[in-house]
Amino acid sequence: MAGEDGTASDSQIVTGGRIPGSPGAPAFLLSGPTPSEIPVLIAVPHAGRDYPEPVIEKMRNPGFAALRLEDRYVDLLAREVAARTGASLLVANAPRAMIDLNRSPEDIDWDMIGGSKNGRVDSYAPGRRARTGLGLIPRRVPGLGELWKRRHDESELSLRIAAIHEPYHACLSRTLAELRGRWGAALLVDLHSMPPLPRRGSHPAAEFVLGDRFGASCHGRLVAAAFSYFGDIGRFAAHNRPYAGGYVLERHSDPAAGLHAMQVEIDRSSYLDSRFAERGEGFESIIDLLAGFVRGMANEVTILGQGSTDSRWAEAAE
Repeated sequence: MAGEDGTASDSQIVTGGRIPGSPGAPAFLLSGPTPSEIPVLIAVPHAGRDYPEPVIEKMRNPGFAALRLEDRYVDLLAREVAARTGASLLVANAPRAMIDLNRSPEDIDWDMIGGSKNGRVDSYAPGRRARTGLGLIPRRVPGLGELWKRRHDESELSLRIAAIHEPYHACLSRTLAELRGRWGAALLVDLHSMPPLPRRGSHPAAEFVLGDRFGASCHGRLVAAAFSYFGDIGRFAAHNRPYAGGYVLERHSDPAAGLHAMQVEIDRSSYLDSRFAERGEGFESIIDLLAGFVRGMANEVTILGQGSTDSRWAEAAE
């Protein structure tokens, strides 16, 4: 396979981190051509389905909770899109129920943590998401209430951060730096799914939500191109509401330094069945749609990078 510049490329698959309680199971998988074919990394933090038995045993209703917490099969969508476009791909295998990779490691609801907290509870106040039950370790889910039968030990929390959260974000940061080093700019597409949104007055319900943290995580040129794409194909996308992007975008974006990040939410009814449990009739069409989106974004990022290619980025990626 050859990249856009004609350079021959080979595929790589790299595993990293580990899932406590699942011996030998990596926390995430990074794949893509080497060298990269386009300056885009697709990341899927919420579709992991490798549940260790101790975690399942501690959950009140594992099957129901999994469907509510997971971005069901977004990883399968992303794998097909990456294969068709040449994008790099980072997929979490660890389930969101264990640890939410789109949360700060400080966004903890300490009321659900037992044992010694080593003074940490006094150091960090829980953030808004933790207070609503969806912090670093989710506590409550809509329609179920409390997720866990009993508290987690502080040692469990620390192990999950060290084995899953830290290596995932280190890999994400390193991969973006490598893409920027090659292309002068890089785009992270943080891919998620959402429950169907309600209609707003005479406007149709949005099928997609594009988040750029209200302009902080992504160059306006990329956002404009994204909305132009969805408009051209007749699909309605909302901007930042109700999902503007979370910790991933906050941590890994720096548009002034050529690191752009956009969160993309997909309506689950557009690609899953009526129970949001299995693939639906729209699965293949959403793959086609996302592949077109990624190709368009890659072209725009390449243009941005052409005026920004600097030896500093290449040196930083080494």
